[in-house]
Amino acid sequence: MRARHDLACGAIASNCRGSLVVVARSTAEALGLQADAKLLIISCDDLGSCHGANLGVYDAIRSGLATCASIMMPAPWARHAASMYAGEDIGVHLTLNAEHPLYRWGPLTHAPSLLSGDGGFPESIDDLWEHADVSEVFRECRAQIERAIVWGIDVTHLAPHLSAITLRPEFFDVYLELAVEFRLPIRLPSTITAEQAGFPFRQLARDENVMFPDHFDHDWRSGSSDRVLESISNLQPGVTEVHIQPAIDTPEVRALGAVAQGWIDDHAFITKSAELANAIKESGAVLIGYRELRNAMRA
Repeated sequence: MRARHDLACGAIASNCRGSLVVVARSTAEALGLQADAKLLIISCDDLGSCHGANLGVYDAIRSGLATCASIMMPAPWARHAASMYAGEDIGVHLTLNAEHPLYRWGPLTHAPSLLSGDGGFPESIDDLWEHADVSEVFRECRAQIERAIVWGIDVTHLAPHLSAITLRPEFFDVYLELAVEFRLPIRLPSTITAEQAGFPFRQLARDENVMFPDHFDHDWRSGSSDRVLESISNLQPGVTEVHIQPAIDTPEVRALGAVAQGWIDDHAFITKSAELANAIKESGAVLIGYRELRNAMRA
């Protein structure tokens, strides 16, 4: 692993004694740009969760400013989402929770420890962490990636649903092992420190040559415009990911509760907002997707 990490994340140079040293490169430099370049990923979560989300997400990418999305393979409308796929930048939204009380989905594999007892995955992260068996988590997440590939998706990245396997060491090992196996970049939060998490999750990914955006705020509140505009107005050099959750306005989406309004607003924001387009232009950011990170990582 270490040799691959050195080649991908550092520039090889000779020191005065003739031995090789590694000069660290920024993510922007790994993508062939200047170190101070600002790059922006606008990603859509929860593709496959429902019919309205499928239409909203694909419209956000095809007609709006979104650059990629991630699909929830165990969700009821995942097969429909895969049938709509036409080469877009799509990752796998590794899913181990079903957070809606009246809308349930469960594992693809035989995984008793991943069931809540009411017909699906646990609603809460704490419930998942308390009961989930690590071997079942690994088998389930791997099956989700493999099913996406079998259904014809050129998977570009991994992004855990609700950060369920990001901030728990034993589950993060699963996340990282799958990223290495499938040679895929991953989403990692930058607003949580290693001290707060209790382990150096970002450094562990670097050590395995797994790429990830430099900046990502994992704020899961419904409705994204204020958060996204604030992130763009304060862009730092490197790759920043901002996420939205667009869905079209339908009775199905509304039936999921008050959170639906934020998703509907996200769709209008990403497809129609002149304020968003102007903010991106004024920031000087270059829009990219995860496919660029994957290509750089595999190179």
